[in-house]
Amino acid sequence: MIGKLRHVAMVVDDIEKTASFYESAFGLQRVHKLEGALMLSDGVVSLAVIDAHHRNAEGRKGLHHLGFLVDDLEQSVTQVEAAGGVYHGQINIGGGPKTERKYRDPNGQVIDIATADHARAVWRIPTVT
Repeated sequence: MIGKLRHVAMVVDDIEKTASFYESAFGLQRVHKLEGALMLSDGVVSLAVIDAHHRNAEGRKGLHHLGFLVDDLEQSVTQVEAAGGVYHGQINIGGGPKTERKYRDPNGQVIDIATADHARAVWRIPTVT
C-alpha cells in the first residue's frame, strides 16, 4: 500500500471565519462546498472545515480525521485492518464504500482512506499518485 496524506479535517464553530483565515494566511483556495462543510486546498493537501453543529461533526471540535490517498482500496483495507484499524463507515458522496472508507486507529482517531477517483470527485482537484 502506498498511502499519502491527502487531507486534514477540523470541526469549528464558524466555518466561514475559519476558511477566510486559511485563505488569507496561507493562500488556500476553496475547492468545494457541502452541507455543513467547506473544502480548501493548496493544490496538494486539502483542509476540510466542518461546522460544529452539523451531524458529521459527531459532537467533536478540533481535529476530526486524517485522510490518506491510496492506490488500491481493497489492499489498503486489508492492511489497515491487519494493523488493528476498526471500520468506522464511509461518506455517501463520490463512489461511497467503493472509493472511500473510514477507520479508527488504535487510539480511536478517525482516519479515512480514499482512492484518487474519490479525491477527484469530492475535492475537485487533480491528484498526484
